[in-house]
Amino acid sequence: MVHVYNMAPAVAARCAGVSRLLPWRCRPRAHLSTTAFHLSSQTNDRTTSEPLSRRLKDEANTVIIGGGVVGTGLAYCLAKAGQKDVVLLEKTELTAGSTWHAPGNATYYNPGISMKKVQWESFKVFKEVERETGQDVGFHGPGTIRLASTPERVDEFRYQMQRQGCHDAPQWLLTPEEIHEMHPLLNMDKVLMGLYNPGDGHIDPNSLTQAYAIGARMYGADVYEQTGVTGMSMRGDGSWNVDTQHGTIHAQKVVNAAGFWAHEIGQLCGLELPLVAVQHLYVVTGPIPEVKARKTELPVIRDLEASFYARQERDGLIIGAHERAELVKMQTHWVSDGVPPDFGKKLFESDLDRISEYLEAAMDMIPAARNADIARDVCGPITCTPNHLPLIGPYMAPGLRNYWLAAGVFAGVLQSGGLGKYLTHWIMNGEPPYDLTEVDPNRFSESWCNRNFVAAKCRESYAFNNIIIWPKEERPAGRPTARVSGIYQTLLDKGAEMGFHSGWEQPNWFAKEGDTPGYRPSFRRTNWFHPVGRECELVLSRAGVIDLTPFGKLEVSGPDAARLLDYLFANELPQVGRACTSHMLTSSGGVYAEMTVTRLEEDHFFLVTGSGSELHDLRWIEDHVWKGGYDVTITNVTDNMGVLGIAGPRSRDVLAKLTSGDLSEEGFKFLSCQQLSLGGVRVRAVRISYTGELGWELYHAREDTARLYEALMSAGQEFGLGDFGTYAMGSLRLEKGFRGWGAEMTVDNNPLEAGFDSFIKMDKPADFIGKQTLQQLQQEGLTRKLVCLTVEVEENGPDAEGNETIWHQGKVVGNTTSGAYGYQIQKSIAYAYVPLHLAEPGTVVEVELLGSRRPATVQQEPLVQTEPVRTRLARKKSAETARGNVTV
Repeated sequence: MVHVYNMAPAVAARCAGVSRLLPWRCRPRAHLSTTAFHLSSQTNDRTTSEPLSRRLKDEANTVIIGGGVVGTGLAYCLAKAGQKDVVLLEKTELTAGSTWHAPGNATYYNPGISMKKVQWESFKVFKEVERETGQDVGFHGPGTIRLASTPERVDEFRYQMQRQGCHDAPQWLLTPEEIHEMHPLLNMDKVLMGLYNPGDGHIDPNSLTQAYAIGARMYGADVYEQTGVTGMSMRGDGSWNVDTQHGTIHAQKVVNAAGFWAHEIGQLCGLELPLVAVQHLYVVTGPIPEVKARKTELPVIRDLEASFYARQERDGLIIGAHERAELVKMQTHWVSDGVPPDFGKKLFESDLDRISEYLEAAMDMIPAARNADIARDVCGPITCTPNHLPLIGPYMAPGLRNYWLAAGVFAGVLQSGGLGKYLTHWIMNGEPPYDLTEVDPNRFSESWCNRNFVAAKCRESYAFNNIIIWPKEERPAGRPTARVSGIYQTLLDKGAEMGFHSGWEQPNWFAKEGDTPGYRPSFRRTNWFHPVGRECELVLSRAGVIDLTPFGKLEVSGPDAARLLDYLFANELPQVGRACTSHMLTSSGGVYAEMTVTRLEEDHFFLVTGSGSELHDLRWIEDHVWKGGYDVTITNVTDNMGVLGIAGPRSRDVLAKLTSGDLSEEGFKFLSCQQLSLGGVRVRAVRISYTGELGWELYHAREDTARLYEALMSAGQEFGLGDFGTYAMGSLRLEKGFRGWGAEMTVDNNPLEAGFDSFIKMDKPADFIGKQTLQQLQQEGLTRKLVCLTVEVEENGPDAEGNETIWHQGKVVGNTTSGAYGYQIQKSIAYAYVPLHLAEPGTVVEVELLGSRRPATVQQEPLVQTEPVRTRLARKKSAETARGNVTV
């Protein structure tokens, strides 16, 4: 029986605009309620764990800390996959924390490409665990409709559809008439379009968690409740002592899946994890006659402009909101003071004022809700990370081994099964099953990600849950961090429009006089388009400088340095004073990383990676050092070293004014490295440029960046030297056919199909990681190939950017990886994976862009030759001409 009470008069007065439409009544509650309840229409008896009167296991392969839906889901997946001695520890009882009060929404939709796969896998796990255990998980599948009520949102829906073709989950667009037929209670006055995922809906978090626990035990795992972790220490061999009030367990590896306690569990090891608990509030109405009269369950509704969701709960509705930033309530004091020891199955004080405008919007959209009672309101903590994505995988810190994270999972119920399978594969096989770098747990380095940043970003990310996801999106909160180069303000004063990369501020493009400055997001070409063309022309005709300080920079030295790197990298190691591009592969042949390897001395190497890969790559290297017992020293110099890139036909002239060194073609060859003094600044100069033009990367002490930049600009004035940003560099690299890690190259792709097999030295003596798999692929043959496309688009775009669907004869045949406008060739470019029979130059396919399938033609690569190739061909032609003249 549900009891309702009159709301306090003061609250009703503040919310008079809503209370006229909805007689708000709610149950009085103390500040922390201990009342637990199940929201699903199907409830189940809770299955208890083994009694703790006996001693805990002394030994475990994997100890999972946290008995919520994420921890139990991982325990189930690990045990089912055959992992022996899996132990789960829960400080109170299963589901305590965030799981027990979660609304249980479960959708196929995710704006992130890889997270779509996670959620698809989750639905498969839901079915499997229910079938195997006989435990009903309380799943309802009425489908989900996302509503568009602005033209921009309609564009977003089409944008999301163009990225859907290669994914398994069903998704399509709905007309207003179709929406109303499926959900006749909606007010359709403002609705322009719907994005529909059939077959998803919601699930009972408690029943799902209990099913996971039953399944985990069934496959041999141990689940201990009322067993809190009081201490952790790593042994010399990398295994762990996990202390509880019932004894110590020796574990080969530990997984922190402790929900909003994960921050405290991290502190037991000296870690400061970027997590904050946010209060999420939703209401459950009493019966609504129009809902009760339905013979079929209403689909879940997400009104994105109004930022609320609504779904059927028995004969009423659940309505929840993601309020704007200033209304978001965060438990930041839990980070410093800790979570109250008895906060398990508790809720926060009722605060309906906070979501009053969202409830009013819900009643406008669903008029039948106006006369409903609020039977209860639920305000509980859920854990956020700075970008709303979880922390999943092995965590790296100095001296730390075998410590894994499954934390910050905002949509824990929904993603529990998929993340459990993902982590299980990685834990048991030593590499991730597919690319999911966006949830890499090391993406927020403690060197720049402080508590203020975490709080600002978590507030922003929670509030932005329903905003339009634009291409080239930038979010301002918490910026800048400590990671700014010495010319940050100088570049801002010159019109730099900054992008954010792993804590760094880096110019995307420059707005000059007459340009429209600022962040103007669009699904089509916007204010950056013509300025980026101007920057490309600068690099192609004169010379430009770009701040590349965000590069990750590592130094590896010691007696075993060469042997280690020869094993890790598929390319041959360069000679002293030379550099090369090389790749670290997984054992299954995927591309784990791309780095520039420069050999400074016989046993001293300098490795450079992209801004987002610094700790991702360092973790892989350190893990293999540990496993192989290599005698090396690895130093991360990312924050100590600045980098300026200079590129263009006059770049040599600019540098020549600052040094007496020989910069000629013979004196400073392509892919060579020299120590120079430029304008009095000591520089490690490497002749390489991602633009494909004549250029150098100039590495130097970070405190010298401003002095070096000023010297370059002064020397380059007579040559027309200027600034350029990452957008221009991206366009130039596509014209040259350069692959990008994280786009053309991921663990989902092998180097043979990606077309850079010239960097893979199969005949080198070292048995590098992935070599055997590539040999097998060579024998079996490829099934697809990366190709360059030129795409016919309208004058204002849109241009491809990556992950668009490729069509041929009405069927989905592949997906794009990158795209941009090529200002030199004056065509829109895309790279894409297609079947071999469509990879021949001249083949025409279609690229889906905002609902239109645009013709695209496979081109011979590269579209534009790189400067070293052009120089070599020119010299060859000159030599042939000279020989001809001599013969005559």
